[in-house]
Amino acid sequence: MSPMRKSMEETELRASLDALRVEHRDLDKAIADLHDAQVGDELLLRRLKKRKLVLRDRIEQLERLLEPDDRA
Repeated sequence: MSPMRKSMEETELRASLDALRVEHRDLDKAIADLHDAQVGDELLLRRLKKRKLVLRDRIEQLERLLEPDDRA
């Protein structure tokens, strides 16, 4: 892979990582707000928490791609 192509790919991965982090942060706030409001919509709360976990896993995956552990 050419250095330019590799650099473009890394830039795209970093942009995706930033977007996922923003969504994760937004979900964290939405979950807290919903919990504080005590609306009682447990199904929505569970769905938001599950989405947040999926995002966390994807964030960790991208972080490993961008900064691989040298000890492995």
